[in-house]
Amino acid sequence: MIDHLTLSVTDLPKAVAFYEKALAPLGYSLVMAFEQYRAFGPKGKPTLWLKHAEVPTTPMHLAFVAKDRKAVDAFHRAASAAGARDSGAPGLRPHYHQNYYGAFVTDPMGHPIEAVCHHAPNRKRAPAGKKAPARARKAKR
Repeated sequence: MIDHLTLSVTDLPKAVAFYEKALAPLGYSLVMAFEQYRAFGPKGKPTLWLKHAEVPTTPMHLAFVAKDRKAVDAFHRAASAAGARDSGAPGLRPHYHQNYYGAFVTDPMGHPIEAVCHHAPNRKRAPAGKKAPARARKAKR
């Protein structure tokens, strides 16, 4: 539903350095830069904009989609190594829903950020030439 959003930051180079490292495990990278703006996103689609400002955006919660639980774990490690403060280790949050797997950190500018995967871990695939049991085929739909 959201096409893009913008955060105002007082230290653009510091914010860019943090998000480059923290978002890399999720497949997001710096995709656009001009004047005092930098944008991150997947494969050339600017989604998260950072802009230099004298007054930063009031802390805002940002949740990024992760393709799987390993990416959530990698995000947490990368963000922590890049200077984030831990706000919740990777793990299931069944109070949201049974497959909500998230990790939470606070970025160096004070924004609470998260990576989340909403689906169950992948099941092992049937060996080539064999069909998965009917129950497993139905679950994939």
